[in-house]
Amino acid sequence: METNEKVPGAGGTPGGIGQFFGGLAMAGIGTYLFLNQVEVTGAWGRLWGFSSFGLSLVPMLVGMGMLFFNGKSVAGWLLTLIGFGIILAGILMNMDIYFRPTTLYNTLLMLVILAGGLGLVIRSFRAQGDRPQGDP
Repeated sequence: METNEKVPGAGGTPGGIGQFFGGLAMAGIGTYLFLNQVEVTGAWGRLWGFSSFGLSLVPMLVGMGMLFFNGKSVAGWLLTLIGFGIILAGILMNMDIYFRPTTLYNTLLMLVILAGGLGLVIRSFRAQGDRPQGDP
């Protein structure tokens, strides 16, 4: 029994599997190369010149203690989540993100590979193959 139906490709359209995986590889390589040039630093836990890391742990530790005493304690869950949020916000607010110096050629190469890969992935979702003449 022979069928003429094509196996669905990327996005359920006929064809485009090769473009999809090629574009995915290009986008992955471009993203890796670009993010490899980013340097993230930070000094966390300073408040008016003093270390504030211990102070930010207090709500979370009190909430954890309450949860160990009673796992259904709403106040314990709230304090734990608020304390975790304070710690996470403190880390994010004190991050310094820099793009390491590199040549213009390398930067353009990274961005072209990334953009080209994303373009191929998006293009792969269109139907490929048999199109009538004059159809763009």
